[in-house]
Amino acid sequence: MKSVRKALREGELDKDTYDRLVCADCEKPLKTENDPNQIKTVRICPDCDVEWKEIR
Repeated sequence: MKSVRKALREGELDKDTYDRLVCADCEKPLKTENDPNQIKTVRICPDCDVEWKEIR
């Protein structure tokens, strides 16, 4: 699982006009999976089910 920052640099993710993370392939906003016991947040594309991690 790649980090969100790395995916932004490599062009896998984009940001829309409201600075929301968007999958570059599907152009859909990412969903968030937040576990309170973890230090990371998992961002998931709803169409292609690819996951990226984001440190909080």
